[in-house]
Amino acid sequence: MAGRDRVAHLLRQLATAACRCPAHSNTYHQGAAAETCTVRSTDYAFEMASSNIRYGEGVSREIGMDLQNLGARNVCLMTDKNLSGLPPVKSVLESLVRNGVNFKVYDNVRVEPTDSSFKEAISFAKKEAFDVFVAVGGGSVIDTCKAANLYACHPDADFLDFVNAPIGKGKPITGALKPLIAVPTTAGTGSETTGVAIFDYEPLRAKTGIASRAIRPTLGIVDPVHTLSMPARVAANSGFDVLCHALESYTALPYNERSPCPPRNPINRPAYQGSNPISDVWSRHALNVVAKYMKRAVRDPEDMEARSSMHLASVFAGIGFGNAGVHLCHGMSYPIAGNVKTHTAEGYSVDHPLVPHGLSVVLTSPAVFNFTAPMCPERHLDAAEILGADIRQVKKADAGAVLADTLRHFLFDLKVEDGLEAVGYSKDDIPALVKGTIPQERVTKLSPREHTEEDLSQLFEASMKLY
Repeated sequence: MAGRDRVAHLLRQLATAACRCPAHSNTYHQGAAAETCTVRSTDYAFEMASSNIRYGEGVSREIGMDLQNLGARNVCLMTDKNLSGLPPVKSVLESLVRNGVNFKVYDNVRVEPTDSSFKEAISFAKKEAFDVFVAVGGGSVIDTCKAANLYACHPDADFLDFVNAPIGKGKPITGALKPLIAVPTTAGTGSETTGVAIFDYEPLRAKTGIASRAIRPTLGIVDPVHTLSMPARVAANSGFDVLCHALESYTALPYNERSPCPPRNPINRPAYQGSNPISDVWSRHALNVVAKYMKRAVRDPEDMEARSSMHLASVFAGIGFGNAGVHLCHGMSYPIAGNVKTHTAEGYSVDHPLVPHGLSVVLTSPAVFNFTAPMCPERHLDAAEILGADIRQVKKADAGAVLADTLRHFLFDLKVEDGLEAVGYSKDDIPALVKGTIPQERVTKLSPREHTEEDLSQLFEASMKLY
């Protein structure tokens, strides 16, 4: 009996021991997630999700075979009117015809989509029994196609059901969607990798979106040939989106400091989870590629190496921020784009005022990273060094100023407009810009530094002039 008691005592000790190995820790036992979230306010885990990616010069020719392999019988191809007659769309259509794929084209996607333009695309998708979706274009096209696929597969849903809170209800997506193949033609948004679809919500004149792993494309076909059709300013503004995706995701609030902890079911864990060891790898690598190739890609449209590298950098940054998220540059960019008055953007064939997304994001970047640096100065200095700064004698307290100055030099070399004033804003517009930022909690709460409305006002004011 004494021997049996000793064995039982030993088993009890083993069962309660706190093993430091993550693979055996009680934290990872079945049911522990729900228990953990009852005793802590922040998350304890992160999840890695991304679309499948195929990269290669001329790889768009394979899409017809992909659709055959999927057994597609009725394909919805979405693009915009500018692209509909250009080589990227032509090459995809040729592949579909060559492989006998039945399809219908929707080419009325709006550059910088709105809730109204989303709804028009959704209406088109609902009229047909499409079994596969194909998006050929930049982030506007891919995001519109994501929304069309989502609501065509949830025909009874209200439009705001899946839109991010607090504008929408932010309901989790539980139903299956149709396969979606994304063919990006710009090197910027990374939308081919992410479960995010962004649009202007016209009643509030601010951007919001839908964020769920369920809407990410099944496959992203990344064909660098398509980037050769980008005008120089489009290449620049697309590249600025990559730059800020990388910087923001690398400096975002760590995943285990983000709140709330998802209650019980992991489906409630957001797509944007905070910086984490996996996203850090992708974000930092994207930043290195931007530093090496972006200026070349803008200055020489025929530089295939540079344009190809930026196309891949967009993918790398997309995988990084698609899991970690972005923060203040993007949160503040949405009202900058949404409240545009008369600004016209070089290189964009649109019939409405436009501050391109990448430009609206990067204009606040010097002020933002000067503000956030005290919370993780090492990461800000690392980013500055990658972008060309000499940080050997720099103190941590100066990390923000150094990264801000490095960014200003980078933007000046690429002939970026001199701040918000240059795209039509004045100090009188700051209250409206702050008001449009407040609903962007999905991203602004990932800032490593907490902020008030007064902080936002000061950041907008500091961004009125860059140089």
